[in-house]
Amino acid sequence: MTDELDLLRRANPVPDDGPRFGDGPLDHRAEHRLARLMDNRRTGPRVLRLGGRFRPVWALTAAVAAVAALTSVLLLGGPAATPAIAAPRPLAVLADSTPVPLEQLAERAATAAADGTPALRKGTHVQSWSLGMSDTEPPVTLPEERIVRWTADGRHTELVVATDPRHPGRPVLTDEDGEPRLVDDGQVISRQDFPPSWSDAPPAARPPRDTGGLRAYLTEAVHGEIRTTPELLYATEQLLDHWTLGARESAALARLLADAEGLRPVGGVTDRLGRPGQAYVHDDGSGVRHMLILDPSTGAVLGLEETFTTDQPEYGVRAGDVMQYSAWMR
Repeated sequence: MTDELDLLRRANPVPDDGPRFGDGPLDHRAEHRLARLMDNRRTGPRVLRLGGRFRPVWALTAAVAAVAALTSVLLLGGPAATPAIAAPRPLAVLADSTPVPLEQLAERAATAAADGTPALRKGTHVQSWSLGMSDTEPPVTLPEERIVRWTADGRHTELVVATDPRHPGRPVLTDEDGEPRLVDDGQVISRQDFPPSWSDAPPAARPPRDTGGLRAYLTEAVHGEIRTTPELLYATEQLLDHWTLGARESAALARLLADAEGLRPVGGVTDRLGRPGQAYVHDDGSGVRHMLILDPSTGAVLGLEETFTTDQPEYGVRAGDVMQYSAWMR
C-alpha cells in the first residue's frame, strides 16, 4: 500500500492548482496521468479508454455486453452491412495532393497572423470520437460534441451533445454514467453552469504568442517535460480543449510543431467535418500512428487522429482502426 500511495503522490493526477476541486470529475489531463500511472505499474487489470474515461477491462465487460445487444439496431443498410458502432476508418489522403512541408505551413501561419485576427478566445468547441475496447466484446465508437463558453465575469458553461456528423439524424451511442445506450442525434448529455473562477496556471492561463513561451506553457500544462512528438501532440490537445486559438497563437503553435521531430507531410485530406486540411503523420513505435490536420492557409489545428498500426485481435481491433479523433472548431 505504501508503494501505491507513493506512486500516486508523485503522479499527482489531481493537483491542488487544477481547474477542478473537491469531489468533481477528473479533467482530461488528470485522467491521462492516472491511467498512465496504472499502466506503467504493469500489475492488476489493463486500463483502456471508453468515452473519454479510463476504466479497467473487468469493469467494462458488463457495459460493453449491453452495447453488443444494440448492434442490430445500428446496422447501416441492412443486416449484412457494417455496424455504425464499429471503429471508423482513418482519414484518407487525397489522391494527387501535394504534401506541404510543415516549415512552409508555419511560414504561412505567421503571414496570416500579421493582422492579429481572429483573436484568442477562452473556451472550446470540439467533436470527438473515442474507441471503447474490451477483451470479450467488439470495440465500440462513442462520438460527442462539447462546447465550453466563458463570460467576462469568469463564469463558464459546458454543453455536451451526442452527435456524429458521419451519420446525421441516426441514433447515437453514448456512455452516460458508465452505461452505454442509444440516444437521438443531438441529445443533450450534460449541461453545466460553473461559478466565476480564475487561474494563472496553464492550461487555464492565457497562452503566450511566442514559440519559446508556448513550449514552457505546454510543459507546465502537462506537468512534465515534453521530450517526444506524441507528448507535444498530447499537450496541444490539452491546450485546444481549453482555448480557441487566435491567429498569433496558432502561428506560434505551428512553428513549435514544425520544430518537432518525425512529423512528416503526407498530403491533403478532407477532415470529418468536411474541411480541407494538410496532414502530418508520426509513428510512435508503439503501434499507434498520430495524424495532425492543419488548415492549409492559416496553420490552425483542425484535428488530431490516433490510429492503430498493428492488429490487436484480443480487443477486436485491426490495423487502420481509429482509436481516437478530435476536430476543433471556432
